[in-house]
Amino acid sequence: MIRSTALRRMTSCAIPVIAVALATPAFAQDTSNAETPASGNDIVVTATLRDSSLQDVPFSINAQTGEDLERANATTLEAASRNVAGLNIQNLGPGQSQVSIRGVSAGQVVRDQPGVKEQVGVYLDESVISLSLFTPDLDLFDLNRLETLRGPQGTLFGAGSIGGTIRYITNQPRLGTTEGVIEGNLNLVDGDSLGGQLRGVINLPIGDNAALRAVAYYSRFGGFIDALGPNRVQEDVNDGRRYGLRVALAFQPSDNLTITPRIVYQESVYDGFNRQEIFNLYANPNTTTRPPVTFDERQQYLLLDEGFRDQTLIADLTTRADLGGAVLTLVGSYINRDILVSRDASALTGSVSVDLGFPAAGVLLPSNLRDTTDLESWTGEIRLASDNDSPFQWVVGAFHSQVDRAYSQRLPTPGYDAFTDARFGAGTSAAVANGFPLQSPYNADIPYDIKQFAVFGEASYNFADMLTLTAGGRYYDFQETRQFISGGLFSNGDRNTDRTSSNGFTPRFLLSWRASDGITVNAQASRGFRLGGVNDPLNIPLCSGGAGGVDAMTYGNRPSYDDEKSWNYELGVKTQGDGFTFNAAAFYNDISNLQMTADAGSCSSRVVFNVPKAHTAGVEFELGVEPVDGLNLGLSGSILEARFDSSVTTTAGVVIAGFRDGNRLPSTPEFTLAASADYSFDLTDDTTGFFRASVQHIGSRYTQASDQEGNPRSFVSGLAFGGATGTVPTVVDLQLGDYQLVDLSAGVEWDDGLSVTVYVTNLFDENALLSFDRERGGRARLGFSTNQPRTIGLTVRKSF
Repeated sequence: MIRSTALRRMTSCAIPVIAVALATPAFAQDTSNAETPASGNDIVVTATLRDSSLQDVPFSINAQTGEDLERANATTLEAASRNVAGLNIQNLGPGQSQVSIRGVSAGQVVRDQPGVKEQVGVYLDESVISLSLFTPDLDLFDLNRLETLRGPQGTLFGAGSIGGTIRYITNQPRLGTTEGVIEGNLNLVDGDSLGGQLRGVINLPIGDNAALRAVAYYSRFGGFIDALGPNRVQEDVNDGRRYGLRVALAFQPSDNLTITPRIVYQESVYDGFNRQEIFNLYANPNTTTRPPVTFDERQQYLLLDEGFRDQTLIADLTTRADLGGAVLTLVGSYINRDILVSRDASALTGSVSVDLGFPAAGVLLPSNLRDTTDLESWTGEIRLASDNDSPFQWVVGAFHSQVDRAYSQRLPTPGYDAFTDARFGAGTSAAVANGFPLQSPYNADIPYDIKQFAVFGEASYNFADMLTLTAGGRYYDFQETRQFISGGLFSNGDRNTDRTSSNGFTPRFLLSWRASDGITVNAQASRGFRLGGVNDPLNIPLCSGGAGGVDAMTYGNRPSYDDEKSWNYELGVKTQGDGFTFNAAAFYNDISNLQMTADAGSCSSRVVFNVPKAHTAGVEFELGVEPVDGLNLGLSGSILEARFDSSVTTTAGVVIAGFRDGNRLPSTPEFTLAASADYSFDLTDDTTGFFRASVQHIGSRYTQASDQEGNPRSFVSGLAFGGATGTVPTVVDLQLGDYQLVDLSAGVEWDDGLSVTVYVTNLFDENALLSFDRERGGRARLGFSTNQPRTIGLTVRKSF
């Protein structure tokens, strides 16, 4: 049942919006003499697995063209998301961002939760590339468009699309055409850190029946975080680089058959993380035997250098055959990824060492936590879709995937075994190793084998070119096998094998009514699903009080979590007229068994719970206007209510981790707004000038559900070290405040394909707090992820 607050917000916002759109036929009755449409209402998309106009898709969708992304200087998915209503990216560090749509969010998922599944499906053309937390942030160069499909897309796009789907649609090889683009950029981050990029694409015909399209790029990212350390200050430690290539060959042996093999390779390397700290076991205002430290903005404390590396290889083959009245599509893809997250875990290991009674020399040992992910994924899809002028249209298909994901953790800490054996007896380190290397107090190998099979179909019928009814569904069968092997002083010495499986059916129903030539009203009811999984065991030796402690009793004995499912109900309107486009939708998402991540406090573990009931409800809109020739104005935004409708409690009735009826879902702002203005004007007969300004407002959020209880929060480490007693609280406001980003750009374009652009992003140097990190429940380290400061750049581009 819809809560009254959600219903009031939806109806108070959605009804006037939709009523206004339906009451303005004068703008939309005759588009035959319209100028070039504003904000892309002529964009052709494939969100329904067939070509259709953006305005004809019977549900809420956004599409940004490659030109839109260029003008906005958007080179990452996070930058592109700021202009998409309802799309939110939670930045958890380089290569570790979390995507949510319409507020369907599990909270903070971190690198040591390999079993957690995606809530938003991500596709590169026809190939699924999403991976929870580590979805590759592909370079956006030479994209045809970036599609964001809002609401559950389980029917056509499967598991992981419970919130929606994002699709990178690349430019395909063009037969009989030689063309290309080369682009160079230089930029300055925070006034002193140099970045830049060099990117190029070329399209070459190969005879009459084939063409090659190759893209290559190299980007260097300036850093902006300074690291304090023993007798040193290291500047801009989080700089990085990204390079890659994308090569596709289109072969068309006949007019009815196209075969397109492709190779994509990308490597991202960062030398640190965008974390600004406010407390560290080794560096805080309370130490007396060590120099006291009070952190400034964009500072952290390190004993060891940190880093991130992601090597991604994607090979796919797409075949399309026109059978006459129907099109057969075959897609096969292979993905291989090697990911390393290397962190300075000295404070984490040191905090445990204090608890264990180690001397100061043992507490101060440098300790490097190395998380590695080795992924191999094979997927295949076959589908047959109608291709005719009949009022009856249909698509049927089958999908299969095999994913092998090997996750490992090592904590190399040279010299640790000597302190361990001195404290607990000779031979202790070797006795608890469980086959893992020595000098590493924690080790784990967690291989996953995941198989999935699905069949799907959707059909629609158009009545008198006014009313279209669509119905579809997907049956899925899923199996997962996971091993968990651990060793070292901080581990349980586990050696377990767990299995889980599920199957089900997800339907979708759509109704589209063409009220006039320029106004369409759409309604949808759709089911989404997110596969369940197996929780990792708690690290009992790290839990305060051991197996009988509060944290172990609260978060332990939760071996698995169930599938998350939702019903999405949506009413929307799409309008277009002479120089304007307006699309809006109101939605209510009823979620059962919402998968939520909880930080298990001192156990340095994370556990996924199922919250029985939750909902998201809201309104989103996108408006594009061209009031005069050359001037395009855009406005988009969303109003969202995302809350729990039930609680999760201990046997004693104590609410766990903030999963309380009425609390907000984490990481989702209640209000977002983006506005932009583009103006193009002739300078000479062959030269055009342009100017763009944009502003984005992101509302307040919480990183975890528990952050909204007892906030502001007093964190007390309880660890006496460095002269600090461990009893002085660090008070933190855990509400991530709203923030505004302003970007400006201007440039000149020549008819011969040359363009020069100067720009500034984050004009007012906003230091936004993106997520909150508490190492070992705040006993070792407290800090926030933050955004890139003011950046000034110059881009030169030449097409031919």
